[in-house]
Amino acid sequence: MDFSPTEAQQDLAALTRRILGDHVTPESLGAHGSGGFDASLWTVLAKAGVLDAALPSAVGGGGFGLLEQCSVLTEVGRAVAPVPYLASVVQAASALAEFGPPDQVERWLVPVVRGAAVLAVALGGGFTASGERLSGTQTAVPYAAFADALLVEASGGVYIVEKDAPGVSIAPQRTIDHADAGLVELTDAPGVPLGDIADWLRRRGTVGLCAQQLGVVERALELTAAYTREREQFGHVLGGFQAVRQRLADAYLDVEAVRLTLWQAAWRLSEGLPADAELATAKYWASEAGHRVAHTAVHLHGGVGIDVEHPVHRYFAAAKRLEFTGGGATEHLLALGTLLAQ
Repeated sequence: MDFSPTEAQQDLAALTRRILGDHVTPESLGAHGSGGFDASLWTVLAKAGVLDAALPSAVGGGGFGLLEQCSVLTEVGRAVAPVPYLASVVQAASALAEFGPPDQVERWLVPVVRGAAVLAVALGGGFTASGERLSGTQTAVPYAAFADALLVEASGGVYIVEKDAPGVSIAPQRTIDHADAGLVELTDAPGVPLGDIADWLRRRGTVGLCAQQLGVVERALELTAAYTREREQFGHVLGGFQAVRQRLADAYLDVEAVRLTLWQAAWRLSEGLPADAELATAKYWASEAGHRVAHTAVHLHGGVGIDVEHPVHRYFAAAKRLEFTGGGATEHLLALGTLLAQ
């Protein structure tokens, strides 16, 4: 396989970086990190064509796919941008384009790509279905607090559930980097079936999470390297100490491991090839390397690294949330061992 990004990936990533660079600032994020939801930024991304660029042309998109979506997610991670691109576009909108009935495509996909709606995804088996009525509870559903509808896994299938439907209750929850999740409770709530696509959504969610983590750790390392070139201790720049250089070198290798395993898994998924082992490998590195690079960034910044209002804290918080989402590194290492043994 060729790991070089396509021209479309490069162009879309450059456009996204420019927009996020103009709109995501320490002032816009506040002291709490990268969570929440910036509705105005979501609209700007839609007007620039970022949201629909990597959706099929059959539903009005730009005709690109998962690789381009991962390039956008990497930029979202680099900026710790408070936008639900992973849940709303990479998972939900892509699923509607692939499996959704025409009326649901019109009802939900079109508003998403216009920046007028947010979709969340609740996987994990917290719900049961009786016919097309859903009941159950799931905590910490990403972006549920801001969602207009959810794609919910229940009894082996996936259903679209509207936020304002009878029997739906969503309470905002605070995660490590802000209130960007929700406690979802359904009581005999109506749902529109999409079919047995939970694994499809889960795979895209995993590779998307790894792409976002790549952006987070890549930028965190850049900030840390720049700081150690300028900060002096005992009359020498920090970067001149051997232990610091070794720590930065280890972090660089970790970032490259995330990059390599991400693109291998994303490429296999985009080609319709079996990718379970590659996804487990990518998720392992996203969790393990995310943990190490986040801590390296904080440690090498010294006392300022634990200041919650310092920019490096946003990357620490984002890396930890992505590390914890979907399980830790050990879980995925064991899954990889099982796959390789088969």
